[in-house]
Amino acid sequence: PYPWPARSSYFGIVDLAGFPKDAYYLYQSRWTDKPVLHLLPHWNWKEGDTVDVVAYTNLPEVELFLNGESMGSRMLGPDTLHLHWKVPFRPGELKAVGKKEGSGALEASVRTAGAPARIELAADRNILAGDKKDLAFITVTVTDKDGNPVPDADNLIRFALEGPAVIAGVANGYQASHEHFQADFRKCFNGKCLLVLRSGDSPGQVSVTASSASLEPSTIHLRIKTNPR
Repeated sequence: PYPWPARSSYFGIVDLAGFPKDAYYLYQSRWTDKPVLHLLPHWNWKEGDTVDVVAYTNLPEVELFLNGESMGSRMLGPDTLHLHWKVPFRPGELKAVGKKEGSGALEASVRTAGAPARIELAADRNILAGDKKDLAFITVTVTDKDGNPVPDADNLIRFALEGPAVIAGVANGYQASHEHFQADFRKCFNGKCLLVLRSGDSPGQVSVTASSASLEPSTIHLRIKTNPR
């Protein structure tokens, strides 16, 4: 339903890079038995803004705090899909605390982020089979100097590899992006992008370095093991 340059639907519970959208946690809170508490949106706004804050949860009661001050509790009714507060923005930490009898407290929080300063890398695995087929999905997050994710960062990230592996693809989840999926760089969208690494056919260590102008780079290490077949 969206015009050019959109190249796909904006719907769904995960984006084109496989990152969960907020709605992912709504479904999780409805259709799983494990305790769920997801707080949104991010907490980078302007002084004077009043923000609609939502918690997706299956806990019976959640209390919201802004910089330690209670913004009130909300109860989950039988037909309630989410909990809602209207909160005047102040920089700092917005924290939701949910309780379920017999399971203790569950917390979720978002913090006001400063300027982009660092790159963080997180891989879904650190050992790959040396069969030229195994994949590792490495999430790239731009953070401020204190490690808080920067929700609107759009830095261009470049990747360099050493070792027996190749870049299988890159993505950022943006529905109107026309960047090539097979490249050694990707622009962040909403502070994130994705690198997909494919193993080679020989064992050894792989080092992946992500860098960007004005950001502190980051390196992650993975290992290719001998293919048991």
